[in-house]
Amino acid sequence: MRQDGILFVAAKRVNIPVISKLFYILGFFASLLKGGGRFWFKGQISFKILVMQIFFTFVEALSIGAFLAIGIGGAVIIIGMPLFASFSQEHRIYPVLITIIMRELGPLLTAFIVIARSGTAIATEIAGMVISHEIEAYISVGVDPIEHLGAPRFLGVTISTFLLNIYFSIFGLVFSFIVSMFFNAMPPSIYFNNLLQVLTISDIFLTVVKSVVCGMIISTVALYYGFEVERASTEVPVAGLRAVGSAFGWCILVNILLSTIYYVIV
Repeated sequence: MRQDGILFVAAKRVNIPVISKLFYILGFFASLLKGGGRFWFKGQISFKILVMQIFFTFVEALSIGAFLAIGIGGAVIIIGMPLFASFSQEHRIYPVLITIIMRELGPLLTAFIVIARSGTAIATEIAGMVISHEIEAYISVGVDPIEHLGAPRFLGVTISTFLLNIYFSIFGLVFSFIVSMFFNAMPPSIYFNNLLQVLTISDIFLTVVKSVVCGMIISTVALYYGFEVERASTEVPVAGLRAVGSAFGWCILVNILLSTIYYVIV
C-alpha cells in the first residue's frame, strides 16, 4: 500500500500555518508527480480515468477552442492589417500573429478553458467522493487515492492542456489566413512562408512550457482543494470555487513570469 497519498488524506484535516501551506501543496504536487511516474510503469488500473479525462478536457473542448481561436485570429487581422497597410508595413502582421496567438493569448486562453471546465469538475468530483466516504473506502482496502484518482487526472489535464494549446495555435493561424484574403489576396505559400520565417524554436518552446506548466497547476490545485474538504456537503461547491479562483491567479502569474523571462533572455 502506497503511504504518501494516504498520509496526505489523513493529514488534510490538520490546521497548518499559512506560510507552511505552500510547502504542503508542493509536497502534494510531488506526490502527484510520483504517482504519475508509477502510473506509466505499472498495470495502469486507472487507465480508463486518464482516457476519459483527456476526452472531457481536450476532445469536448475543441469547439470552444476553435471558436476562441477564430475570434482572436480574425480580430488581429481585421484590426492589424489595415493599420500596418497604412504604413506599408504589412509584413509586420506576422510577428504580431505569432506573439498574440501562439506565445501569449494561446496558452492563457486554453488554460482558462480547462479551468472553467475541468478544474471545477475535478474539484467538485473529488470533494463529493470525500464527503461520501469513498476516499476512506479506497484507503481501507489499501488503495492509494493519490495514485489511483489523482495521478490519472493530473496527467490527463496536463496532456490535454498541451494538446489544446497546439490546436488553438494552429487553428488560429490557419483561420487568420482565410480572413487575410479579404484584405490582401495572396497564395497560401506566401502567407505560411512568412509565418515560418518569423516563427522561432524559442516561440514553440515557450508556448509548450506555458501550456504544460498551466496544466500541472490546474490539476494540482483542483485535486488539492477537492481532497481538502471536511464533512459537510456545502463544502463541495466551495471547493470548486476556490480551485477555479486559485488556478486563474496562478496561471496568470506564471504566464507573466515566463513571458518576462523570455523577453529578458531573447
